[in-house]
Order: sequence, then C-alpha cells, then structure tokens
Amino acid sequence: MTVQTLSVDIPCAGKYPIHIGKGALELLPSVLEGASSCAVVTNHSLARLYGEALAEKLGAAMISVPDGEQYKTLQTVSTLYTQFIDVGLDRRSVVIALGGGVIGDMAGFAAATYLRGVRFVQVPTSLLAMVDASVGSKVGVDIPQGKNLIGAFKDPLAVIIDPSVLATLPDVEWRCGVAEVIKKGLIRDPQLLESGLYQRAQPDGGELAEGFIRRAVQIKVDVVTADPFEENIRAYLNLGHTFGHALENVSEYRVRHGEGVGIGLIAAARLSAKVGLCAPSLAHQVEQLVQSVGLPTRLGHYDIEAIYAAMGTDKKRQGKSVRFVLLRQAGDPVLRADIPAETVIAVLDGLRG
Repeated sequence: MTVQTLSVDIPCAGKYPIHIGKGALELLPSVLEGASSCAVVTNHSLARLYGEALAEKLGAAMISVPDGEQYKTLQTVSTLYTQFIDVGLDRRSVVIALGGGVIGDMAGFAAATYLRGVRFVQVPTSLLAMVDASVGSKVGVDIPQGKNLIGAFKDPLAVIIDPSVLATLPDVEWRCGVAEVIKKGLIRDPQLLESGLYQRAQPDGGELAEGFIRRAVQIKVDVVTADPFEENIRAYLNLGHTFGHALENVSEYRVRHGEGVGIGLIAAARLSAKVGLCAPSLAHQVEQLVQSVGLPTRLGHYDIEAIYAAMGTDKKRQGKSVRFVLLRQAGDPVLRADIPAETVIAVLDGLRG
C-alpha cells in the first residue's frame, strides 16, 4: 500500500489529512478511533457496490438516499436527520460520506447541522469528488433558486481518496471529473492541460490517474489554505462555474455538474477573449481540450435568457453584479464584475447548437 498524505492546515481553524492512494480505505478504522458510533451515508447504487460491505466492516449504520443532484435538497437532509436519530448518533459519532460530490455536500451539511455539528469523513468515489468536491470544507444543498445556496464551511475529520473505487465509475462520470482537472490546469498548473493525460487506459485510471489526482488535490489544498473562506483567490476555483451552475439549474440538473463545468470553461475562455483579456487561441485550446475528453461543448436547446437570469442567484455575486473568473492566459486567472449583460449573452448565444 502506497498512500500519500497531504495536510490542510487552516490557521485558527483546524487541520485535517487527505490520504491519497490505492489502499487508502484501509486507514479508515484508525481515523474513526474514539468515535462512539458511525454511519455510512451513500446513495442506493453505491450502497450495493461498497456501502454495505464497508458498514459491516466498520460496525457502522448504513444509510442510503436516492441518486442524483435533484435529491440534494433540504428535504433529503431532513430524512438524514431522522435516520441519524433512529440509529442513535450522538455528538461523539462520525458520519462517513461515501460517494460523489452530491453525497459529500449533503452528508457533510447534515453532519455540520445535526446536534450543532458532529464529525464526518469524506470518502469520495467519483473522480470529480476526489479532485474537487471532497476538499475544501464546503458543504451544502440546492434550492429551486440555485445550486449550493444553502450551506456551511465544515472541516472533515479526514478525506480518504482511494482510486481503486474508480473501477466501477461510469465513463460519463470519469469525463465529468476531468472537467475539474482541466479547470485546475487553467487556473494554476498549465501542465495539467497536456493532451492525452486523461485517457482511461485502465478501469481505475491506473498510476497516471493517481498522479494527476494528487496534483489536482494539491492545487486545491494550496488555494484553500491560503483563502479558507473565499475572500479572494479561492474564488478562482469557480472558473466556469458561474456559467455551469446556471446551466445545471435551468436544465433541472439533467446536465451533470462536470458537463456544465466543461461548457462553462469554454464560455469563460470565450468571454475572456471577447473582453480582450486573452488571445482567441486560448479559447480555441480550451474548447478542443473539453471536446477531446468527450464532454459537450454546446448549450443545446436551453434558453439563453434563462441561463443568464440564473446567474443572478450565483452565490459569488457582489450586490447585483455577477463576478466572473476569467483568464489572461493559462495559469493566470482574474475576477471581473464589470461585464455588460449583452456581452455575456453574446457569448452564450455563440454556444447554441
């Protein structure tokens, strides 16, 4: 077992480890030492694949919820509270979030608010959750007005990233995870944009995947440590997300998060070029890269005006102004809140089809 441990150390807040590598799941019992009890929270599909066996091994309660972003709601969280009470979780208990970004966000939010806060462990099972959603202490749920508008900052007890579980990940979810890796390349590490880096040669991604997972996680650790509560540079991690979240919302989450991010990266790069921040060649490069991994590059039939309106509820806005993360070049992001509506709509209109 070769497991690398990174540390997230937030001054005056806390410190937690991120264990990355095949076999990392074997560390879970030691992470849970001292807990009075624990519960594995996952979705119905993962309960059969991993959850039931993990709960039995740990002597934990097994709690599963329906699959999908459309269930990442306060109503589902309410059912989690009821089940936490039913299985006897107390303030010394630990909630284990086993799943993708939806489960991590929702189980983490339930843990942050149950009994005014109990400990939880992130065990991401999707590529997207491994490289992004499980790291950074943001947890939350969606409401009809927008994505992740209800939430909290909650540090996990630990994050355990074991690429072995990617063996059962559907190809579409692999591609969605790659969108978040591309994003990190665009804001901090242009070498992550190298062609062919994301080929899924082995069912679990192999050593190549483990390498770029570590690099992507390290980028997020560096940014989160420098700006834990998104007061400045952490906002760069939202590159493509203002567009992507709006598209997800308008589609009623038929568009997956990674698909929305992929289209959002193209839109952000085009907007950057349109306002003169970067060369048009960067926008072309981003689109070619997103397309090369099999992600959609167009908005389809969704209404442009509705997408723009949905940006108005983005949690990163300042007053009535929507803040966009744009690019001067790969590795050089900038925040802009002065983009005219007609300019944004023109970019969206160029992505019809």
